[in-house]
Amino acid sequence: MGLRMSETAKPYFAMVCLQFGYAGMNLLTKTVLDRGMSHYVLVAYRNAFATAAIAPFAFLSERKVRSKMTFSIFMHIFVLALLGPVIDQNLYYIGLKLTSPTFSSAVSNIVPAITFILATLFRMEKVELKKVRCQVKVVGTLVTVVGSILMILYKGPFINFFRSQLTTTTTASSPLGGDYLKAAVFLLLASLSWASFFVLQAWTLKKYAAHLSLSTMVCFMGTLQSLALAFVMEHNPSALNIGFDMNLLASAYAGIMSSSIAYYVQGLMMQRKGPVFVTAFNPLVVVIVSIMSFFVLGQGIYTGGVIGLVVLTVGVYAVLWGKHVDGDGEDNIVEAVTCCGGNNGLSIMSTIDEADEDVETGKVQAVEKEASLVVMVVLP
Repeated sequence: MGLRMSETAKPYFAMVCLQFGYAGMNLLTKTVLDRGMSHYVLVAYRNAFATAAIAPFAFLSERKVRSKMTFSIFMHIFVLALLGPVIDQNLYYIGLKLTSPTFSSAVSNIVPAITFILATLFRMEKVELKKVRCQVKVVGTLVTVVGSILMILYKGPFINFFRSQLTTTTTASSPLGGDYLKAAVFLLLASLSWASFFVLQAWTLKKYAAHLSLSTMVCFMGTLQSLALAFVMEHNPSALNIGFDMNLLASAYAGIMSSSIAYYVQGLMMQRKGPVFVTAFNPLVVVIVSIMSFFVLGQGIYTGGVIGLVVLTVGVYAVLWGKHVDGDGEDNIVEAVTCCGGNNGLSIMSTIDEADEDVETGKVQAVEKEASLVVMVVLP
């Protein structure tokens, strides 16, 4: 039982650790962008480091399990590189440079909602509104969006414990000035691209199950596309030159932590839990960034930000609870099918569907003997 509990907790632990990596990337890249580094160059080097970091592991560990490359899979990889490394990262860095890590992370919390909608449209996520777990996931997604909007549009009193004072601001409504409004548009477009990346990645992994190899090829293709974009947008070739400084550190950290490791972990979790589970943890980034900015950098926060963080946390827990209930049901059914044995892959999938219907509704339907047997094993 203890082993099973630890296995159940691993996906949650991995995704939480990943959000800490993203939070560090936000703070570090904000520093180098403010110092004048081009975001086109940063994206190109980031994906180059990601490719170099993950390629050896992919080559050594997946030589025998790597699927055959087809034109369809190649086009999936090309589009994945375009959606993630090129469009999402460049637009996100533009928004980050114009605003702050906290604001950028807050706007990006729309990603779980967009992913949930896209996954539902493409039938990758089941939404049965008559069931409590589905209602909780929908409400949790909406609450997450509300928390993000609060952090974006409402300030309230300014809090800075390091100065031991609580000051009220006359701008208690919207902080969106010219740069903030422009940044919000870029960040929303980046979020749409990132959510599309998650959905397409989950789709691609069904046809090309080699996680490391897929991540390597996406990063490599993203490097080529980013370099081409950097050469077009940066008229001065010297802009591509970086030394042993903060620019190199930010590129290496973002590439190794936020691209290579992140793509691999997300791919694993995508196969096990689906795209909605992976993106449900994204709101934790703004929580971590806000806390790190407050305690490490000594930056104050607004009351609206605190309220938004609380609302965000409630929304995240609601979505994760719904996904946890889904996961428990699927794990029980898969174990029951495994115990029965004698099924090929296609039969197992149909049996899972039948058993899931029986367990959820509480009704036993005599469709197949195998399905009946599964229900008998699952039910206490």
